[in-house]
Amino acid sequence: MALAAVAVTTVGLHAQNVDSTMLKNPPKDSWPGYHGDYSGRRNSALTEINTTNVSKLTLGWAFQTQQNGQIKATPILVDGILYFTLPDNVWAIDARNGHQLWHYAAPPTKAFHIGQRGVSILKDKLYYMTSDAHLQALDAKTGKVLWDVEVADSKKGQWATMSPLIVGNHVLVGASGDFDNLQGFLRSVDPETGKTQWTFFSTPTVDTPRVAYSGNMWMTGTYDPELNLIYFGTGNPSPVLNGKVRPGDNLYTCTILALDPETGKLVWHFQPSPHDTHDWDAVEIPVLADGLFDGKPRKMLMQASRNGYFFVIDRATGKNLLTTTFGPVNWSKGVDKDGRPIPNPDKEPAPDGRLIAPDESGMTNYRSPSFDPKTGLFIVSASPSYSLYFNKPADGAYGWAGADYGLWSKGVLEAIDYKTGKIRWSHELGDRGGSGVLTTAGGLTFSGDSKGNFLALDTANGKTLWHAGAGGGIASSPISYELDGHQYVLMSGGNVLFAWRLPETPVAKAAPAAAKK
Repeated sequence: MALAAVAVTTVGLHAQNVDSTMLKNPPKDSWPGYHGDYSGRRNSALTEINTTNVSKLTLGWAFQTQQNGQIKATPILVDGILYFTLPDNVWAIDARNGHQLWHYAAPPTKAFHIGQRGVSILKDKLYYMTSDAHLQALDAKTGKVLWDVEVADSKKGQWATMSPLIVGNHVLVGASGDFDNLQGFLRSVDPETGKTQWTFFSTPTVDTPRVAYSGNMWMTGTYDPELNLIYFGTGNPSPVLNGKVRPGDNLYTCTILALDPETGKLVWHFQPSPHDTHDWDAVEIPVLADGLFDGKPRKMLMQASRNGYFFVIDRATGKNLLTTTFGPVNWSKGVDKDGRPIPNPDKEPAPDGRLIAPDESGMTNYRSPSFDPKTGLFIVSASPSYSLYFNKPADGAYGWAGADYGLWSKGVLEAIDYKTGKIRWSHELGDRGGSGVLTTAGGLTFSGDSKGNFLALDTANGKTLWHAGAGGGIASSPISYELDGHQYVLMSGGNVLFAWRLPETPVAKAAPAAAKK
């Protein structure tokens, strides 16, 4: 283990004291969880930066990690300190100037280093998933490892990418992976001791014949404190492209789950991709919002799914309210009475190939969407696309079990009206983008394009109001916070964090005293 602690003068590393109240209602000088708050909306209430002045944004500071790889993490912010990650690395930096406070480098492992989404915090402890699927508790003041527990055996093909979801006295984690036949799960861990409280398995054990395996948990879920329900999406089934050996819907793969956080008991489920054979997991963020739907007040859950469908669901009951597409889709025969797409057997991977829309990376993916309650727009980084899928008997019934080849794709920001599913505006991004989305009460949508440009758009119509080059690919989702009375927008490009703000207003010089006559 390598640990560096660097003294600073501008921030005191006092106890963070993050509690459930703060996580439920984060103050404007914080971003204490992966989504900011529990809703997954990524909508900031800050307005200092708005449509009238965003063109004046200037760089406040930048932090160079000196590491390989793109930052995919969402930094969290508490008491003026930002915490963020790359695989095997955690940093604490001063949110006012980007100065490093400490850096934790985890021991190197042979696990798959596909990415790392960030840490979570409760009281004075950070919770970090290592690449080889261990959950570590770190001292937020120093980065020292306080305890370490194995969540999954990485030697069997499961690794970890997610930022844990903290709900009450529960640290909620899962593992990733789809190169092997695995058993997917969500686990609740005691934040003080690391002991397992409960485990929900999304699929049977891998020695069960003719069933789907995997259904892994790649991404951070959301939480409704009033209903006391947590919402997680599960990954695709395995074998991935061979559906013949796992007949049926393959529950609970490619499924949105509503669970009791105290017990892990399943309350309801909705399956966006029954019997998936195209690697379209349903782990995309389940966004929570309240509003009118068909004239009635509803507590809704919305998901733009990787399979090309947009869903609106009553999150108290699981009842489907709306199912529609948000790009080209050719793999289904329609929608059933429960709002689920009906897979077309003729579109399953075959020895002579099948032309499928969208492609394996999906109409969207891990990049976070945002919901703007003022306009009622659900804004997502989408990717209309096509690919060829193959499966033949020789591919067997293990792991990927076939092949797919992307043919064409592009990137576009889409603003979906949640009441109708209609796309109100779209903004071309060039190739497929990797950036998530942030909306603000200042009427702005922040994201990035495929060429490494940070963008600020007018949320009302999608027009560009500001842009700046990042010098690297953008693979994280922006956040915003207020410190010392000023709003910051934090974005990453490549392996660098950038903090943007408005320039200081020059202090007017006092007029010279009139000369005595």
